[in-house]
Amino acid sequence: MKTRLFAIMVVLFGISELAAQQKNAFPVQVTLEKGVIEGLYDTHTGIQKYFGIPFAKPPVGELRWKAPQPLDAWEGVKETKAFGPRPMQTMVFGDMKSRSNGVSEDCLYLNVWTPAKRNDKDLPVLVYFYGGGNVAGDASEYRYDGESMAKKGIVVVTTNYRLNIFGNLAHPELSAEAPYKASGNYGQLDQNMALKWVRDNIAAFGGNPNQVTIAGESAGSIGVSVQMASPLSKDLINGAIGESGAAIPPTMAPVPLAEAEKQGAQFLESVGIQSISELRKMSTRDIYEIYTESQRFGFPMVIDGYLLPKPLTDIFASKEQAQVPLLVGWNSAEIPGMAFTQGPITEEGFVAKVKEAYPDDYQKVLDLYPHGTADELQWAATNLASDRFIAYSTWKWFDLHRNNSEQAVYRYLYSKIRPPLRDKNLMSGLAGGTVERNSDAPQMPKAIGAPHAAEIEYAMGNLPLVDDYAWTGEDYKASKTMQEFFANFIKNGNPNGEDVPQWDAAGKNDNTPPVMVIDTESKLIEVTDDARYEFLDKSYNN
Repeated sequence: MKTRLFAIMVVLFGISELAAQQKNAFPVQVTLEKGVIEGLYDTHTGIQKYFGIPFAKPPVGELRWKAPQPLDAWEGVKETKAFGPRPMQTMVFGDMKSRSNGVSEDCLYLNVWTPAKRNDKDLPVLVYFYGGGNVAGDASEYRYDGESMAKKGIVVVTTNYRLNIFGNLAHPELSAEAPYKASGNYGQLDQNMALKWVRDNIAAFGGNPNQVTIAGESAGSIGVSVQMASPLSKDLINGAIGESGAAIPPTMAPVPLAEAEKQGAQFLESVGIQSISELRKMSTRDIYEIYTESQRFGFPMVIDGYLLPKPLTDIFASKEQAQVPLLVGWNSAEIPGMAFTQGPITEEGFVAKVKEAYPDDYQKVLDLYPHGTADELQWAATNLASDRFIAYSTWKWFDLHRNNSEQAVYRYLYSKIRPPLRDKNLMSGLAGGTVERNSDAPQMPKAIGAPHAAEIEYAMGNLPLVDDYAWTGEDYKASKTMQEFFANFIKNGNPNGEDVPQWDAAGKNDNTPPVMVIDTESKLIEVTDDARYEFLDKSYNN
């Protein structure tokens, strides 16, 4: 009964939200390559919104675990006024506040916000990939909403892509049947298909297909790094923004095809499934439950010889990546220090863990992460945990591109600490959103800096839509600056402009590169602690 009541409430909420959208809007139609769609023109904002636009055939039945297939043309007018279903997933990171129409394998839909008037054309375009570890996430989340950025004169696209077992399973049988003789990377191929859709259709929304910037956070940022490196996508983009993450060891790096196939085969064997044919015949529910019960955190991306011919480090070092401007950075406290110490942060515990992790170089690490005072100790543990988690891989991406491209590279450190939550019964989730304090979710300690995913709603200008936190004038000031930086970069390949601090690009082989610290009072500094990344670079053999 409770489940049924909840389902009814969800439907009613969706209807009420759609009604609210339509209250100040009238229908507008756009002719795409495959047919006509109808969205809404908001008379209060001047923004046109088209939600739930299909960009590939539904990846179901025989199209499970295949590269996305082009749409067939349709007759009549397809309504695109409500978000399509989000990809199959479980709530790994707590409540991500989806606005989508349920959860489904039929999930290859994207959304467009455009400010274009009837005679406008060649507006800059932003394509945003959501985060969620390639196991969760949704293009309809409030924090990714494109209206605020569209008001800056930008056509904004958010897109779904397949996740977890549906998005990254590799297997020898799948490789044998594929025309390119590889498997896996279906979610990343979905991103590529969305970029092809933008190339072919974005002009209908007033966008310029030759001025497309891709952006994303966490797994979305990792996706940006992959699309920059891929020969399939590198000519489809003109700029890139990475927020915390790159597909470089130790952070979700692609593995060789043989290894990915082995993992897939072992998984099927472990759950008693004999073949891909048998798996394809199973219901969505059965596959979802088998995957969820395994407690597996997704499957790795693949060096498949198709989307990715070799590791990202080799592609960038060979200057084979998209030669476009890059704006990239990470947050000041990506993950709590306890992720490294695996217990309370004490000097004894920190030193012991450093010796355990770096038995031959522990003194070097202790010197690179000063820990003499109580405050230094908290930061030492936090910095080392964050570097090992995601900051180092993002730094490596930054370092590779600035040294193997003539394009400008801009680096930031996001440092604004969020205000308290409005609801004291909630706590921040690990990848955005909130969870109940009495849940089984990991308990987050008090933040000493900006945690992972905290910057998204600031960068996209969406604080008013994310009402969990008691935002202050300082938060809106930081958001205004960060969004302006991003909007300038999307328009010009350069974050500089009026009413923002001067942001210099990083030079090649500069040991103290300029970094924009984004906070209530944002400022450009020269970093002096990149030696820790140089050390980790050698440690990871990258």
